[in-house]
Amino acid sequence: MYRTITRQIEVTVEPNFLPERSSVEHRQYFWSYTIVITNTGEETVQLRTRHWIITDATGRKQEVRGEGVVGEQPVLAPGERFEYTSGVPLPTASGFMTGRYQMVSESGERFEIDVPTFSLDSPDSKRTLN
Repeated sequence: MYRTITRQIEVTVEPNFLPERSSVEHRQYFWSYTIVITNTGEETVQLRTRHWIITDATGRKQEVRGEGVVGEQPVLAPGERFEYTSGVPLPTASGFMTGRYQMVSESGERFEIDVPTFSLDSPDSKRTLN
């Protein structure tokens, strides 16, 4: 599990390779990732936007920006958490993702929080020495 805390907002990520949705022959590899966002602070906040940077094993980067996550812009009161699962395809057997969420506090202050950089590894990316 990967974890980071920014401004008392904890973000954890658990990636999971999905062999049933992947095809080595077609150079398609697919992962799900589950993210838990927990407000450990004292002010209610809302997630407004996301910004992902997805990098495959060849160094090719793809940026994704959008409103909310999985169609939602969750509001988190102190002590509350929001969990969601999404997915990402890559043309290589490994890569990594990093990102940020734009949040807004109940007082109207906008700020960004980090999503921890996490590794996307498939069994095919693990090489053995002979």
